[in-house]
Order: sequence, then structure tokens, then C-alpha cells
Amino acid sequence: MTAQPRSTPAPNRDGVLRAASAIAAILPPTPLLPVEVAGSRIWAKAEMLQPIGAFKIRGAWHRLNALDEDERARGVVAVSSGNHAQGVAWAARRLGIAATIVMPHDAPGVKLDATRALGAEIVLYDRPGEDRDAVAAREVERRGAVLVHAFADPWVIEGQGSAGIEIAEQLGRAPSRIVVPCGGGGLSAGLALACPDSRIYPVEPEGWDVVGRSLAAGEIVRAGDDAPKTICDALQPTATAPINLSVLRGRSEPGLTVTDEEVRAAQRFAFAKLRLVVEPGGAAALAAVLAGKVTVDDSSVVMLTGGNCDPQRFAETLAAAG
Repeated sequence: MTAQPRSTPAPNRDGVLRAASAIAAILPPTPLLPVEVAGSRIWAKAEMLQPIGAFKIRGAWHRLNALDEDERARGVVAVSSGNHAQGVAWAARRLGIAATIVMPHDAPGVKLDATRALGAEIVLYDRPGEDRDAVAAREVERRGAVLVHAFADPWVIEGQGSAGIEIAEQLGRAPSRIVVPCGGGGLSAGLALACPDSRIYPVEPEGWDVVGRSLAAGEIVRAGDDAPKTICDALQPTATAPINLSVLRGRSEPGLTVTDEEVRAAQRFAFAKLRLVVEPGGAAALAAVLAGKVTVDDSSVVMLTGGNCDPQRFAETLAAAG
């Protein structure tokens, strides 16, 4: 599926700055918290403290706010396992736009319930089995709606990049590196635009490193049919998109991968050291840092991108410590 046309052909830093200004008008910045890791004080960007519990509110707001009157009247369709769903639903409710979200049947209940509570209509699909993009295309055609892609959309990329503008302002300088959980690459691309002097490290679950492998190959590489199960439900797109690769190519460091156990350890660390609840996908970057897969210094930033956890599974993760 392709994103809606716009006056400029690709996301750019000017767009990120506009997005940051628009988002600052409605939302306070999320905290940038110091934390000791491997003898260094690094910084954690606590995006789980957004109103929807995840960074996705940024791109959703920038995208929906850019719709013209005709597009708003037609409504929007999005595809998401939960966080982009809530971001779009939140922005749509605030702007008076009808929102339909295509979600996997096995999405965490907490994310399904929160999306419904924000007033969106949910259309479920089977994962694996059904092509989520085909389901969304059908809904777009049936409703005459506007697609709000979770990562392959210029406005969404720029909106996610607003987090980088906040980071630089809070840190008082450009971070040396930003380690970031990565699904389709929308946040990684936005941060690359926002912080051109910083090294960007995308982190993906093992077997789902579609961005890292695509960057290495110089072309889109899809997740295999035998891709393993992962607790990182928010980081499971089957492929990235050309628009994301075009931004990240030459700007991103080689992709990193983490295991479920490394992610669980990061969740426990964030809870113990920062008193924060971080969902599995949101803890992937911290997991890479704690596992020593990226070197950090006192200008390094790790993105904690979401906190929409299933309470029982989070309790089980904490109980497994030691």
C-alpha cells in the first residue's frame, strides 16, 4: 500500500521541525532520564509516558493534523498491533475523524481494549494467515478512507522524529548515538532526520530484523515464513519500505538483534532502576545496550518506546528475575 501524496516527495528535517512544533503545542515533552549502564551514565527517553503509552502518538498526530477537510470527512484506516492503533485513534478522536484500525486477532488485550476505548472501529485479521495490508486496502476501498501507514508515510516519519528534537533540547547537545527499537523503521528514520550528527542504531527481535538485513542487502528483505515467535508484538512487520530505507541508508549503523530473554532482562532493569513499566518491544533498545551489543557513553540515548504491557505477563517477567 502507498501513502497519500504530499507536496514534498520525501520526509525531511524541516518537516520534523514542523511536527515538533505542532506536537509541543498539545503535549509536554517526555522525560529524558539518566541511568547507569556498564559504568556510564546514559539517557533514557521515556515515551511510555505519552497519553497512549507509546511514541506512536507523534506520527499519528502529525499525519492526521495534515489532512484536508475532504480527507477528514472520509475518515482514516490504519494497521497496527496496538500502539499505532492507539495513536491514530487518539488523534482521530481529538480531531473529530472516524478511524478504523486493522489489528491482529492475537494483539495484546490491553491494546485492543484501549483502542476501542478511544472510539476506533477495529477490524481483526488472522496472524499468521491473512495479509494485513490486503485487509487494510479492502477497508480503504470500501470506505473511501485515507490510509495512515504505521511507518511508510512521510508525515508519520517526520512526526516520530519530533522525539529527536526534544532529546537534543533536553540534552543540550546532539546525542552521540540513539539506540532505538525498530519495527518498520519509522522512528529510526525520523530520528535520523532529526539528529543528523548522531549515530542511529536500530534494534530488532531475532528473526524479525527486516530493516537491518534490508540495509545490508541494499534492497527490501522480508521476514521469513519460519520467523520465530517473539514477545515483541510491536516489532513484527514482515518488511520495511523503500521510503524508510532511503532515509536510513548511509545514516544508520548496522542493525542489531535481541532475544526474548534479553528483552525480559531489560524490562526488569527499567522497572528496578527507573521505576518504569516498559513493554517488550519498547525495551528492545535497552536490551541491546545491557547485552553489550552497542558501546555507549554519557551522550548516548536509548529509546524506551512503549509501556502497554499485558499485566499478567509483565508480572511473570518480573517474577522470573534471578
